[in-house]
Amino acid sequence: MLSSLRGLSRHGRLLARYLRPQRARMAVLALILCGTIGAQIASPLLAGRFIDQATSGGTPRTLILLAILTIGLALVSQSVAIAETYVAESVSWEATNALRTDLAAHLLRLDASFHTAHTQGELIERVDGDVATLARFLSRFAVYVVGNAILLVGVLVLLSLVDWRVGLVLASFVVLALVAMLRIRARATPHWAAERQASADFYGLLGEYLAGLEDVRSNGARAFVLRRCAEAMRSWLAVTTRAQMWGYALVATSQGLFALGLAFAFAVTAMLFRDGSLTIGTVFLVFRYTEMLRQPTEQIRNEVQDLQQADASLGRVEALLRTVPRLEDGPGEDLPSGRLGVELDGVSFGYLPDVPVLRDVHVRLAPGRVLGVVGRTGSGKTTLTRLIPRFYDPVAGTVRLGGVDVRSVRLAAVRARIGVVSQEVHLFSASVRDNLTLFDPGVPDDRIVAVLRTLGLGPWLRQLPDGLDTALGSGAAGISAGQAQVLACARVLLRDPDLVILDEASSRLDPATERLVHGALGRLLAGRTGIIVAHRLSTFAYADDILVLEDGQVREHGPRRELAADPSSRFARLLRVAGEDVAR
Repeated sequence: MLSSLRGLSRHGRLLARYLRPQRARMAVLALILCGTIGAQIASPLLAGRFIDQATSGGTPRTLILLAILTIGLALVSQSVAIAETYVAESVSWEATNALRTDLAAHLLRLDASFHTAHTQGELIERVDGDVATLARFLSRFAVYVVGNAILLVGVLVLLSLVDWRVGLVLASFVVLALVAMLRIRARATPHWAAERQASADFYGLLGEYLAGLEDVRSNGARAFVLRRCAEAMRSWLAVTTRAQMWGYALVATSQGLFALGLAFAFAVTAMLFRDGSLTIGTVFLVFRYTEMLRQPTEQIRNEVQDLQQADASLGRVEALLRTVPRLEDGPGEDLPSGRLGVELDGVSFGYLPDVPVLRDVHVRLAPGRVLGVVGRTGSGKTTLTRLIPRFYDPVAGTVRLGGVDVRSVRLAAVRARIGVVSQEVHLFSASVRDNLTLFDPGVPDDRIVAVLRTLGLGPWLRQLPDGLDTALGSGAAGISAGQAQVLACARVLLRDPDLVILDEASSRLDPATERLVHGALGRLLAGRTGIIVAHRLSTFAYADDILVLEDGQVREHGPRRELAADPSSRFARLLRVAGEDVAR
């Protein structure tokens, strides 16, 4: 039995962590359960006493009193059951919501490489699906198992006091049933773990296809998506069937053994009644107590079934919580105040081993200057910008801000000084205010309005029906791509960073909208160190220096005006091919 509960003991520390704040409610739940057990044990005693009094000529007053006590006990039992449900559900929600919060916070701390390796749907299933499986387990398992074990022992002791032969028969079958259930649980746990993983895989697949819905529709990939979903669901069905069959085996085993035990107990009781060893009231008492054994046995069986699923979910939750970020937080060295210079000293990096994206990159950007990074797709432009705010660490070389190695600075301190505007702008299902401040209530409305006016969105703001309280959808309904980009610039401007990174911030825009965004970019870069990654060379009009990357290596680096004026430079050749003039 102890070996069968080995899985539970492995997770004891995690369970204790989230149930400890619920100690008071758990104590109340335990008291309620003790009251329920007392009522359950007392009810057959009263009924048996009533039958003996009725068959032996008891007074009407005594019979009425016993009947009133029985009815009152039944009402109290129902009231206690309602209170038990309320307290148990409160414990469940408090504990699981705390676990969800910790899992969400942990996911936010994990580095970009982890999120690249796991789909959004899979992580949602971990945070919500696995935790939902634990909801009842966290709140009731310990109390219910202990409570029902006490009830089982109490009933068996009372049956043994009535007649030791009846008690021995039923105790033997109860022990046999519990041992069988625990053995089945141990065999079933791997199948439930496989079922949880299949569920996560399906939701991950579904999340990917929903995120790319426009591409799926426009390219006629609907049949392919449906086929992949069907294949995933078939795999999920197969592992779920195996897990459920073990669950049914658990039910069938416990019910079969219990029914066999009842038959033996009734046979012994019938013989004792025939011999005159038991009264009719005592026979009823044995019958009721024998029936009562069914409830705690089934409760324990249900908890063991929950343990099968919870053991798998707990393992997955613990594995996620044990996942450590590849990026170690720095010891806490301070960055210099003011505009930050940027230096990449011999930097090499690759997302996969032996597949370099950047190779021995040496770049210096003086404080207050703006660097334009240009190169073909796959040359490493975006990767370079991801190393500066420490979304990744280089495999070789050093990234410095203001002369300080970023690995010696706290991650939060590094990112607090850097603002990033990327090609993909995510707007939350929240008000304009919350979208701009990212839910920071400390930013005054006057400052938000001033920033929007500075970026040319004053007329747009005046047209909103509820001003800053106007709700925006996660899909940016009613917001053009250009306006979304300007809102992203407003987010960064409200933070007032010392270094701004613009990664394809003006791509996929029409010329009129691009002019709006360029105006916002110009105001965003004013007085700050900046790095611009773009395919549209007109965006580099704000750049002081140009860096040309090819195959992850620096091919050209220098002042923009000089490179544009030199017909032999790579940058000048790119300008001639694009037919653009950014030399001014």
